[in-house]
Amino acid sequence: MFTGLVDSVGVVEAARPSPAGLELRIACPYSDLAPGESIAVNGACLTVRELVSGAFLTAAMETTRSRTTMARWRAGTRVNLERALRAGDRLGGHIVQGHVDAVGRVVSVREGDDALLVDVDVGAELDELLIPHGSITIDGVSLTINATPALSVAQVALIEYTRTHTTLGVVAENDLVNVEGDVIGKYVRRLLAAHLRPQTSDL
Repeated sequence: MFTGLVDSVGVVEAARPSPAGLELRIACPYSDLAPGESIAVNGACLTVRELVSGAFLTAAMETTRSRTTMARWRAGTRVNLERALRAGDRLGGHIVQGHVDAVGRVVSVREGDDALLVDVDVGAELDELLIPHGSITIDGVSLTINATPALSVAQVALIEYTRTHTTLGVVAENDLVNVEGDVIGKYVRRLLAAHLRPQTSDL
């Protein structure tokens, strides 16, 4: 489990096919990673397979690649990193599973008075989870939904700290991003689904 508070920005040094899937070598500043450890890479939970000098190796299977932007990653791609939450840590963001729900598309980027306003089309399947002032994860970053300007569109406001400490500071129109909806909202939707279905009459 994660919080969406990015620890560091890493750089993909290599991305190549392997028997385990798309093998990624990612440069990072962590000196105490352990094989088998979970790490969120642009919001997708991956397993550290091996440690190398100044980097770690991980691999993404087909399911992960099909649900994320990973298939587009190349050497030089910058990625947001977050290590798994430890018991007793502060939950400064929100509950993030590292299970990407959809690939969203940036439809608008514009400067506000004191923040960068970014509109992301997250797809119709996640529309019900978009609640103004609720939570959403974009490329691994815990953000607050500022507004919902259109169907399936979430507007977020990126403060200066987020822009300088994550990859979102250079986000542009038509960029593709990993999106995870609020897990609490997903459970509520699932539990209520049977009660919200249209009732049929026996008459």
